[in-house]
Amino acid sequence: MKKVAIVGCGGSGKSHVARELGRILDAPVTHLDAAFYDDEWNQLPMDKFTELQRELVSQPRWVIDGNYNSTLQVRLEACDAVVLMDVSTVAALYGIFSRQIRHGAGHKGNGVHNRIHWGVIKYVATYRRKMRPRVMAKIEEFAAGRAEVVLLGNRRQTRRWLRKVAGEQS
Repeated sequence: MKKVAIVGCGGSGKSHVARELGRILDAPVTHLDAAFYDDEWNQLPMDKFTELQRELVSQPRWVIDGNYNSTLQVRLEACDAVVLMDVSTVAALYGIFSRQIRHGAGHKGNGVHNRIHWGVIKYVATYRRKMRPRVMAKIEEFAAGRAEVVLLGNRRQTRRWLRKVAGEQS
């Protein structure tokens, strides 16, 4: 496992898993929120965002976290493993609110990008019904059969999987 794409709903634990995997695999970690938004929450133009991802995935080792379905194909075609943080809606909502309480709003430099507003809440609340099927279809089309696909449904399962990966790297 050298090139890992981590996807899933906001609040699912993508950034935490990315940091841990980066440490375990000794691979650089990119949080796509940090690449897409500047400090004032201005968005990078989509063509530049896509090109940035193409540059990132051309490297020999990487861990990249972020959904960004419009550019997911770039990461899926290049990864050797894709991790879907497949937590429940309640767990994801808990994740965004608890992150806000723990870290406050804004950019924290470690993958934590907090900005809760109605659009974020609605996205998280409807992710499993609306976005997850689209993500699963892209995983099936661009990664399944070629890359390892890992679905992590809760925090316990995630901790267990990270321990397993760490053990395999020893």
